[in-house]
Amino acid sequence: MPFPIDEKYIKETESELNVEFPTEFKNRMIKSNGGELVTDEFEFELHPFFDKSDRKRISRTCNHIGLETKNAREWNGFPENGIAIGSDGFGNKLILTHNGNGNLTDELYFWNHETRKTEKIAESINKLYTDKSSLWGKIKSKFNK
Repeated sequence: MPFPIDEKYIKETESELNVEFPTEFKNRMIKSNGGELVTDEFEFELHPFFDKSDRKRISRTCNHIGLETKNAREWNGFPENGIAIGSDGFGNKLILTHNGNGNLTDELYFWNHETRKTEKIAESINKLYTDKSSLWGKIKSKFNK
């Protein structure tokens, strides 16, 4: 279950990975650290930022972005400039990337662990998230006739 997070934990992850997350992504995660992103084409579980504020949050965030990125980098073909922010449950990753400067872009990419190919799937987390809202709207409209 996602919950809000203090920005200091995001800063700790940025320091650990030597990157800066895009503002839009940080704002979304501050409100809801983790959770699901669902579109017509994809279903992702977002990796949370590691929250050390209490035992319950430590337990709930043990699959955090820093750890998941470290593990993903052990896979052959995972982009050197990629940060794993989510997974589809089949080994594929939702990633953010940078151009060597550590500043991650807003663009979301799907990394296929079998083909080792990366494909842009959204301009930003809110664009992908908007797709979820429109999907939910379609579902609700079928029941509200």
